[in-house]
Amino acid sequence: MTTGLLNVVDVEATCWEGETPPGAVSEIIEIGLTVVDLDARTRIAKHRILVRPERATVSEFCTELTGLTQAEVDTGIPFADACRLLATEHQAALRPWASWGDYDRKQFITQCESTNTPYPFNSHHTNAKMLFSEAYNLRRRQGMSGALGIAGLPLEGRHHSGADDAWNIGALVLEIVNRNVWRPTTTD
Repeated sequence: MTTGLLNVVDVEATCWEGETPPGAVSEIIEIGLTVVDLDARTRIAKHRILVRPERATVSEFCTELTGLTQAEVDTGIPFADACRLLATEHQAALRPWASWGDYDRKQFITQCESTNTPYPFNSHHTNAKMLFSEAYNLRRRQGMSGALGIAGLPLEGRHHSGADDAWNIGALVLEIVNRNVWRPTTTD
């Protein structure tokens, strides 16, 4: 049975068209977080954390995709501070959490390991993309935008904005919950 609050997380990271520049690494530059009340079956809060990259810059391609500029992310907080904020303000270690696919979870693991930053989340993670495919009996997993179309839901805000994508994924989570398919998928 699904009860309580769930954090839905979507990250945007530095990216490039084609090859990664020498010495650069993909770093989180925005963390979108939507809190979903599974009991009330509603989205109750939307948050955005800008993160200042330390080993990469925002490319023109990344700005076109996410809308984020280097000047904007320069006003963000360091990654370690963002992880502490997730733990303290958003109870990331206590609440179950979800993302669309496994990219966000793996990006956090990789970046936490490479920066010696404590991982802010617990192991109660749900790959909402996988469960959506199960809920709708789809052979092929859908991107978030395609899934919204299948579910008959509007795309709210800008696609590839972490905060807006987390909000939209929250709506998809509620569709999965309503179809009684919701469960944690990661237990490591």
